[in-house]
Amino acid sequence: MAAPTRTPDVLVTSRPLDEYCALFDLTRAGLAALPGPLLDCPGGAAGLAAEARELGCRVVAADPAYALPPPVVAAHALAARSSMAAAMAERPHLYPPPGRPGSYLRSWDRARRLFTADSADHPQRYVAALLPRLPFADGTFALTLSGYLLFAYPELFGPERQLAALVELVRVTSPEGEVRVQPLHDGYGRRCGHLDGLRYALGERRIASEVHRFPRPGDGRTRQVLVLRAADHRARGLRG
Repeated sequence: MAAPTRTPDVLVTSRPLDEYCALFDLTRAGLAALPGPLLDCPGGAAGLAAEARELGCRVVAADPAYALPPPVVAAHALAARSSMAAAMAERPHLYPPPGRPGSYLRSWDRARRLFTADSADHPQRYVAALLPRLPFADGTFALTLSGYLLFAYPELFGPERQLAALVELVRVTSPEGEVRVQPLHDGYGRRCGHLDGLRYALGERRIASEVHRFPRPGDGRTRQVLVLRAADHRARGLRG
């Protein structure tokens, strides 16, 4: 079977660990305390796997882009940096507080360099895979993160494919763990209009869901994360 390939319209982003914590309402202490590995899907050219290892947290990243050599993935991420700079100028309310775009993009540069080195040294941590089908056993991960994909690209992920992808993310996550997905809007800030329907369909499959709201670091604006877990298990409280 041919290796999966990322749709060209999907940006290969290179976010650092601190941005993951801010986006998903996580802490370094919470990540260090995870009882098992973390899945980052899609992982892009993030520095998460390299940085989290310093905390004692094992990260597996999944992305169809990993069918390509790491330097090629990094080149796609460099192009995405330019696209992000343009988007930040056009829609600043969706991105970091005003006055910080330069330092924000430099953090992406550092993450991209970490990814390039780490993916070359530890290729087993970077798995070429495309949602809604992942090559992992049931319950493999203590925590699964999925950012800037399922709701960010509604033209690629319609309701049925979104549901299938969310169910798959829960499948590969431990029943005692949880899945966190963000953002709940597309690249223009338009919130998913059928989220309630998706949550109902997840509930029919015995998957509990909640929209967790928390203040965005820097300006206090509200950020939202969709949290999923097996219906018979409580949240692990990773924010502490």
